[in-house]
Amino acid sequence: MFWMKIIDICLTIFHIGLILFFILGWICKRTRKVHYLLVIIIATSWFLLGLFYGFGYCFLTDIHWRVKMLLNEENLPISFIKYILDKITGKDFNEIWVDYITLAVFICVLIISTFLYIKDKRKKIR
Repeated sequence: MFWMKIIDICLTIFHIGLILFFILGWICKRTRKVHYLLVIIIATSWFLLGLFYGFGYCFLTDIHWRVKMLLNEENLPISFIKYILDKITGKDFNEIWVDYITLAVFICVLIISTFLYIKDKRKKIR
């Protein structure tokens, strides 16, 4: 169980870092290609895999929840973002609102990232 707890901590840190990079990774010009790839991976997970596992499916959350279940954590929300918000604040956020805000942030980041990716590509061509 000790190693499962270490894996859980590592997954939590990685997951939070990935979310922060998803939200902010477009800002630095050097990270835009990797960021855009992450946006595509997340969109694929949410929408393509979501056809089979449910809209918004995140394979990283799925793996993380399997580890938490081995650690006997129960009543896990579907969303890692809700889980971490609840843990950090001690409040019980409305899951539907968290999902709506998460989707709104995703759409904004998708638009910004796509716009900058195309803009950077056009600059390279000139």
